[in-house]
Amino acid sequence: MNKEQLDKVASGKGFIAALDQSGGSTPKALKLYGVEESAYKNEAEMFDLVHAMRARIVGSPAFTGERVLGAILFEMTMDRQFDGQDAAAYLWEKKQVVPFLKVDKGLADEADGVQLMKPMPGLDGLLARAVAKGVFGTKMRSVVNGANAKGIDAVVAQQFEVGKQILAAGLMPIIEPEVNIKATDKKEAEALLKAAILKQLDALGADQKVMLKLSIPTVDGFYSELVQHPKVVRVVALSGGYSRDESNAMLAKNPGVIASFSRALTEGLSAQQSDAEFDAALDKAVESIYRASIT
Repeated sequence: MNKEQLDKVASGKGFIAALDQSGGSTPKALKLYGVEESAYKNEAEMFDLVHAMRARIVGSPAFTGERVLGAILFEMTMDRQFDGQDAAAYLWEKKQVVPFLKVDKGLADEADGVQLMKPMPGLDGLLARAVAKGVFGTKMRSVVNGANAKGIDAVVAQQFEVGKQILAAGLMPIIEPEVNIKATDKKEAEALLKAAILKQLDALGADQKVMLKLSIPTVDGFYSELVQHPKVVRVVALSGGYSRDESNAMLAKNPGVIASFSRALTEGLSAQQSDAEFDAALDKAVESIYRASIT
C-alpha cells in the first residue's frame, strides 16, 4: 500500500469525490447533468456519455489534490483513460488524487430490514487488476432500511468479511453500510450500527485498518468513537439524497468526518455549460464541500 497515499487519506484536508455511478444510477446522473435518455441508443453510448462527464470533472482545474483527497471510480472507468492516461494513474500522477474502486455488484433483495451485497465471485481477479492499475482502495455498499438488529449485524459482518479479503489483496477497504435517510427509526438504526461496527473493529488483526463510509448521523457527533478508533483510517459521509447545502450543513456538525459525496458534488453541473461556467460551478461545489469537511 502506497504510504504517501495512505498519509494523504488518513490526515489530509479535503474530501473524497464519489464518481462511481453504475448501471442503475447512470441515467439519473446524466439527466441531472442535462443529458436526456434520447441522447443515447444503448448502454455503451450511455457509458461513453457518463465517462465524458467524469473526464470533464477530473480534468477541471477545480479538481486537484489540494481539496480532493480521493476519488471513487466505477470498474469501467478504471479500465478507461483520462486525457490519454489510465484513469487511476492520471488521478494520482496528474492530480494527486488517491484512486479508489467501487467493487460491489449491487444490492440483494431486502431481508430483515436490510439489503446485503450481492455475491462477488470474481472479486479476487478484480482486486488484482486494481492493484496492477495503481488503485489504493475499494468501496462497497450495503443498505440498512430499519433498526433491525439481526439485519444490521448481518450487513456489518458481510462488510468486514469482504473487507478482510480486500486487505489481503493489499488494498484499503471503505466499509459502507448506508442507513437510508428516509428510515423512520434512523436514529435507532444508527445506534445498532455503531455497536456492530465497534465489535468488528475490535476483532481486527494488529495490522488491519479500514475506512468507513456512513450516512450523516441524526445525532451530531454520534460517530466520534469511530473517528477516533485506532483501527479506522478515516470516516467519510455520503450525501444519501440530501441537497449539497443540507449535506454540508449537517456534515459540518460532525467533526472529523469528511465528505464522500456523489450527487451533491455534481449538483449544478451541466453538459450545456461552457468550460468556464463548468469550472466555476465545480470550483464552488468543491470549495463548499471542502469547507464542510475540515470543520
